[in-house]
Amino acid sequence: MEHVSEALRVVNVLGPVVILADNVPVAIDLAGSPDGCMIHIGIGIGGITFTGANKIEFKVTHSNDPVSGFVDVTAADVLGESGAIVTGIVKALVAAHAAAADYKFGYVGGKRYVKVLADFSGTHAVGTPIHITAIMRGGHAPSPDQP
Repeated sequence: MEHVSEALRVVNVLGPVVILADNVPVAIDLAGSPDGCMIHIGIGIGGITFTGANKIEFKVTHSNDPVSGFVDVTAADVLGESGAIVTGIVKALVAAHAAAADYKFGYVGGKRYVKVLADFSGTHAVGTPIHITAIMRGGHAPSPDQP
């Protein structure tokens, strides 16, 4: 039996960076990754005490075009989210976030491009550390002669 090794590809989507306003989400190209990707959101200690009005919501959208046509994911498009996904929101910070934490979600929606937005609402006088990566399997093997 032949063993075929598939490369992992990691895309740094955001940071790590301390931000206090919406990021400009980039389109993550899932070409060659038939199983979708894992979205990893790392969040440091909250810069403020989050509430229902002063919050950060992490919203995932997807499309088959890298520039337009992005729509909110639904519960059928995401694995690892225990609650109902409303307007593409996979994680909402609406209460004190006193310790750093990691959140992981599997995107299986079948579209070629995915975006992740850290959507800030209310007043954020102090930023919150955030890091977002996408991890895919297959498609892109390591390049030779990397510096």
